[in-house]
Amino acid sequence: MRMSQTFVKSSKTLSGEGDSLNYQLLTRAGFVDQLMAGVYTYLPLGLRVLRKIEQVVREEMDALGAEEVLMPMLHPKEPWVKTGGWDSIDVLFKIKSRTGNDYALGQSEEEVVAPLVLSRAPSYKQYPIKVYQIHWKFRDELRAKSGIMRGREFFMKDMYSFHTTQEDFDAFYQQAKEAYLRIFKRLGLTAKVTEASGGAFSEKISYEFEVLTDAGEDVIYYCEKCDFCVEDEIAKVKPGETCPRCGKSELKEGKSAEVGNVFDLGQKYGKAFDMGFVDEHDQKQFPVVGCYGIGISRVMGVIVEKYADEKGIVWPESAAPFAVQVVRLGADEAVTRAADKLYDELTKAGVEVLYDDRDVSAGAKFAEADMIGVPLRLTVSKRTLAEESVEWKRRDSDETKLVKLGEVTAEL
Repeated sequence: MRMSQTFVKSSKTLSGEGDSLNYQLLTRAGFVDQLMAGVYTYLPLGLRVLRKIEQVVREEMDALGAEEVLMPMLHPKEPWVKTGGWDSIDVLFKIKSRTGNDYALGQSEEEVVAPLVLSRAPSYKQYPIKVYQIHWKFRDELRAKSGIMRGREFFMKDMYSFHTTQEDFDAFYQQAKEAYLRIFKRLGLTAKVTEASGGAFSEKISYEFEVLTDAGEDVIYYCEKCDFCVEDEIAKVKPGETCPRCGKSELKEGKSAEVGNVFDLGQKYGKAFDMGFVDEHDQKQFPVVGCYGIGISRVMGVIVEKYADEKGIVWPESAAPFAVQVVRLGADEAVTRAADKLYDELTKAGVEVLYDDRDVSAGAKFAEADMIGVPLRLTVSKRTLAEESVEWKRRDSDETKLVKLGEVTAEL
């Protein structure tokens, strides 16, 4: 993508309100635009990041054997009444149509996916069943804050699994847990599996995946020697006490941001719709259902909060909008020709390139490159051309080196 041809520009000022770092950097660098509190337009750079995170998630869900679907965001009232959610879930957006009918905007999809799957799976032989989608969700937050980390509209992966027994669900949960940890590791995040209240989704203990960050809204107690971690609200231990799991370290307290969760929904949804399966004894049974969420837009915000520095965003390669940013310094004909050729060669080689071909100062280009945070910057100038080279600099390092123009693709 040539920066001279995109309508999106960076800004030194903010057009909306927001104190969070991810809001400030993503807005200034031209990744998102705030339409209103908690609602954002994802501009070309921001959409590319969402797609990168989405693809990592999709690959791991497919590896679990889950099938991808795309469910409606507009739901009729009736299934929400059957499950009790219409009156009990306070963040549910409710809409009345001109026909007088009531609808809900999906804040989760149990009310849609349960009858969808159960109507097509009458026999125990068809189980387990795993389906997921990556789609927009809506929640009527009283105070949308923390930039894209807590919105009224957000992008999410939600998976639902259906099992004939609790044991089968428990076994699949372990597989899903490992897949989640792989997802976050691939995205440069270390997530802690945290016991928490099921809230409006389940009466059972749920598990949240939390990333330590000062921008988080949760408080967790965790052990650095093992994987023990619990939310402060249900904790039976306190910071400074010896870890009850390994006994090798004192528990620490930290702020964290939730990036994923899993709920054991039990047999609630089969019973609510009076839909189940026939077991091997020709008896009707209700399946055990699990719900597994990852906030894709929230993960994007957490990555920014976790890895930004004083210059701007520092994207991990797996989530970066582009792999390389080519920066052309000056309008000299030889420099322009060399930079254009490099851009074309890298693009043909399948490298995703952001090309700063604008006629602005070197200082402005370097500052904007740092703020955007592409992992690798390749600079073409009169100085580098004198040695038939480009300046090679990684965003997460202050070191630079010269690489011969003919060797850049191989070096990548």
